[in-house]
Amino acid sequence: MDARDRKIIRLLDQDDRLTYAEIGHRVGLAASSVHDRVRKLEKAGVIRGYRADLDLAESGYPITAFVSLALRASSPADIPSRVAEFPLVESCYSVAGDNSYVLVVRAPTTKDLEELLDALRAKLDVITRSTIVLSTPFERRPLPEP
Repeated sequence: MDARDRKIIRLLDQDDRLTYAEIGHRVGLAASSVHDRVRKLEKAGVIRGYRADLDLAESGYPITAFVSLALRASSPADIPSRVAEFPLVESCYSVAGDNSYVLVVRAPTTKDLEELLDALRAKLDVITRSTIVLSTPFERRPLPEP
């Protein structure tokens, strides 16, 4: 991956609806060259997909919570695959420290969040610690230049 590939990645990270011609103009390449580079980045797994940037509150998921999971000796070994079965869990991170995993949860109501926490504790035999987001000054900032 060269400097132009990194610039293409940053541009797509900021706006994935840019045309190859627009990207080419900004990085000094023909649209066909940008197309070839993007396809190579996709095949290499650098670009994994494209998605809309949703206003989660307006789309019915106003509650965001970070849920830390502390394992017990009796907790199952396949926590990530089991956590993936819960549709309100957006992300799962394996972490170092007092907890083993941190989940990003998006929920329609606090009742839905509470039910999810109860289900996580019951089905995974874990201890949960939750932090509910009050506001989001920013998220998903564009990548900086390396």
